[in-house]
Amino acid sequence: MSKTDFNQLLEAGVHFGHLKRKWNPKMAPYIFMEKNGIHIIDLHKTAMKVDEASAALKQIAKSGRRILFVATKRQAKDIVAEKVQAVNMPYVTERWPGGMLTNFPTIRKAVKKMSQIDKMNSDGTLSHFSKRERLQISRQRAKLEKNLGSISDLTRLPAALFVVDVQKEANAVKEAKKLNIPVFAMVDTCCDPTNIDYVIPANDDVAKSVGVILDIVTAAIAEGLAERKMEKDKEASEAPVKETKPRVKKAVKAEDQPATEVVADVTPVVEEPAKVEVAEQAAE
Repeated sequence: MSKTDFNQLLEAGVHFGHLKRKWNPKMAPYIFMEKNGIHIIDLHKTAMKVDEASAALKQIAKSGRRILFVATKRQAKDIVAEKVQAVNMPYVTERWPGGMLTNFPTIRKAVKKMSQIDKMNSDGTLSHFSKRERLQISRQRAKLEKNLGSISDLTRLPAALFVVDVQKEANAVKEAKKLNIPVFAMVDTCCDPTNIDYVIPANDDVAKSVGVILDIVTAAIAEGLAERKMEKDKEASEAPVKETKPRVKKAVKAEDQPATEVVADVTPVVEEPAKVEVAEQAAE
């Protein structure tokens, strides 16, 4: 039985596809019917696919790896930013920078540039620049923040990509496929699901529809992160604790003193009888 609420999907309008004349025949397995020239998505299949995707995303989050969310279309960008921030995952909602994945080291350099500007600002280095130079640097910082601020903590390639509208984010999908990064996506009836590893047939044009799918997958990610934290806490509590014995300062005894000192103390006592004995022998 599906964990996803069918009625919740229905109320959000997840089942509304595109016009029949705009459909992609490869989406035929996920289409329930056509009504008034519009394709209707089979929500039973949507619920099943959402469960499948959520389970996979939960395992990725539980393993401590990162999932990059991509949604630059107007209807989805604000919703994705809000819901993905809650689970502390990276996201791209402004513009997909070319080579984001395939040329990742260059993107990291741009992110480091942003942190360098912040450091210059905090330690007062910027105050030595002219007013014009400071203005140029601040504009550069604002541009970097807008495009890359949401991925500033992404220090290595993500373990998976979650895409809203695979047509609009075609470049992101291509880069992920080149690097064998699994792609999770909301796929509408006008899109090609061929290159998508986890297809979620759904309406990607309505904010409410995007929101309900994001709620389900981010809840699964949050669950995975919580389980990871519990396992770490358990391991920490079960780890053997080393006993540290207090160091006791012992009283120094004669036998514990250096050998030279002991010999020095005993020598007069030993030598005196020897001298007497030699004197007696000489007298005889």
